[in-house]
Amino acid sequence: MYDISNFSLSDMTHCGAALRKAGADASSMEEAAGRIVALLHDELRAQSGKRDCALVRTFITLPYRQLPDEQQAFAARILPEIVNQPELKCLTLLATAGEEPAWNDRRSSVGHQALPLPSEASIARSPMISQLIRQLGVEIGTLLSPSSEMMLDNTQHTFNVFHVVDAVGSPHIPAQQQFVIPYGVQSVVGFGGLLPPGELFATILFTRARVPREVAERFKTLALNVKVALLPFAGVRTFA
Repeated sequence: MYDISNFSLSDMTHCGAALRKAGADASSMEEAAGRIVALLHDELRAQSGKRDCALVRTFITLPYRQLPDEQQAFAARILPEIVNQPELKCLTLLATAGEEPAWNDRRSSVGHQALPLPSEASIARSPMISQLIRQLGVEIGTLLSPSSEMMLDNTQHTFNVFHVVDAVGSPHIPAQQQFVIPYGVQSVVGFGGLLPPGELFATILFTRARVPREVAERFKTLALNVKVALLPFAGVRTFA
């Protein structure tokens, strides 16, 4: 077990090794991501034994045409014209693990199964998504309209972490009354990067422990471990 409020270099090393193995024998990226979120949800615990995270989720961006039928229908309810834009990127929930039963199946998500990303302006209207992408160090314009040269360069560099040290009252974390306050979420940490051919992946931890910046920075390394687990399935088999 690892206490996220005191996440040491040794914890980072051991947890990273476990995350790298998540893709072993998996049949899809979804299965590997499911193991990743389950591991983080189960192993990040306070000294009392209580889970540190109320919710752990992994997202990936995908063109609308690559989504399963259920996610296509979800995205079309948000943006009807997407049915005529098969290449439009959607931020898609790949795996989820949390305290509520519905939080353990991506298809049960009420609001995040597949979020269309039609433009930089639309992303700016979703503060958490906008901050997530920017704090990870990804240019929104490049993500929405990637060039092969830019993506080759970006997939090689290490990305930053998305970190909100005080979640309560933060303009970047929505659902304050419905989620943040009743579930005792104190901090949010996200880490990720790019998979070929230029799709963003991000794992987000909604923690009930306050996570200082120096601890959040250690999750940069875990992003590389998650990438190793997901990479074999990029462009091959995303969903189970």
